[in-house]
Amino acid sequence: MPKVRTTPDFLLALVTLILVIIGCVMVYSASAVIAEYRFEDAYFFLKRQLFFVFVGFIAMFLMMQVDYWRLKRFANIVLLICFVLLIIVLIPGIGLVRGGAQSWLGVGAFSIQPSEFMKLAMILFLAKYVSEKQKYITTWRRGLIPIFSLILVAFGLIMLQPDLGTGAVMVFTCVLLIFVSGAQLSHFYFLASLGLAGLAGLIISAPYRLERITSFLNPWEDPLGSGFQIIQSLFAIGPGGILGLGLGNSRQKYFYLPEPQTDFIFAILAEELGFLGGAFVLACFAILLWRGLRIAIHAPDLYGTLFATGIISMIAIQVMINIGVVIGLMPVTGITLPLLSYGGSSLTLMLTTIGILLNISRHIR
Repeated sequence: MPKVRTTPDFLLALVTLILVIIGCVMVYSASAVIAEYRFEDAYFFLKRQLFFVFVGFIAMFLMMQVDYWRLKRFANIVLLICFVLLIIVLIPGIGLVRGGAQSWLGVGAFSIQPSEFMKLAMILFLAKYVSEKQKYITTWRRGLIPIFSLILVAFGLIMLQPDLGTGAVMVFTCVLLIFVSGAQLSHFYFLASLGLAGLAGLIISAPYRLERITSFLNPWEDPLGSGFQIIQSLFAIGPGGILGLGLGNSRQKYFYLPEPQTDFIFAILAEELGFLGGAFVLACFAILLWRGLRIAIHAPDLYGTLFATGIISMIAIQVMINIGVVIGLMPVTGITLPLLSYGGSSLTLMLTTIGILLNISRHIR
């Protein structure tokens, strides 16, 4: 049982609060026009976001109080529940379809996305599994094959929705966690070859994914179709300049940039707050990742190190993918920006994971 230090990482908590506040402000600014048009209530998305901020902070506080090593005993059951939910969401009539993906469970306006919580379940399980069987991590039969078989099943269920972006974040996070745990680099060459072959197959099998790749390379080839989102995102970022057009003065949120409060919220932020506003947000994420890595390095046991590594890797991957898409460096994937984008499941998950990081920080050496 690790010795408890009473004070969690203050800087991590502070930067999390700052990002959540910025997120709420930008969700309202980006969504007010759409919300007024669709629901006759400019505050529709903001009110829902504030509700999930409340739920998320409660979850974060609870995770700060329950010592992280106690979560290990629930790893198997949490993973099993997430697998069951991933199966249930695929049943016609039960899973809710949004944006072409059958990824949600819920009633009416409130719903959850099981694939989001599967990311945390896999991190929790792998941290437990690898910390207990690290001596096998350099072997295929008792180490890598069981682990990657489990990851492949989870990825397959997520792809049946389909949701390539969430599945990719989960896989990349798990691979980084396994690599940090001591797996041999030569094993990853073989796995990378299989992964690239599988990714190519997934892209070829779905025309819309291939369109996203081609539109990423040349969005102007189909400016009103597959390249529309990237072009409109760049049209938002460009006029922002150094200081931006001013908070609330975005032009692209007037039905040019689709769903500006979710995946492309950073484009609206850059348009309204300019380069300095975008740089400040990126600096906040850099501080968050730095504190997370520090917690992982100084955790008192291997389980804590792997748990923190998985969490901070997941956040870093999502930030890089989302920003990469928004500025045109990556194909559109449908990944939200942690703590800023509108979305109950994503926000609740992120605040829960940060609560775990804060808990681990109470035990660091």
